[in-house]
Amino acid sequence: MNSDQLEGKWKQVKGEVREKWGKLTDDDMHVVAGRREQLIGKVQERYGIAKEEATRQVDSFVKNLNDQPNFKEADDAIGNRSKAHTAGGR
Repeated sequence: MNSDQLEGKWKQVKGEVREKWGKLTDDDMHVVAGRREQLIGKVQERYGIAKEEATRQVDSFVKNLNDQPNFKEADDAIGNRSKAHTAGGR
């Protein structure tokens, strides 16, 4: 899952994000809105950890999502839709 796909599936993923990082507020979740860099920043801020550690945690979380079959299928569908979109008129 890349950053664009994280944004596209934010509604599916945000519950799991809240389970993983319970200190994130509703406002934090709204600001993040599926954007990887914002999620890293909020994890870093709320947990008082270095950016490198927050990046490692977020990247590990995203990688683990890729291993879940329901997210893999959604990734494939998003990938196919974006390929069709870019082939259509650009």
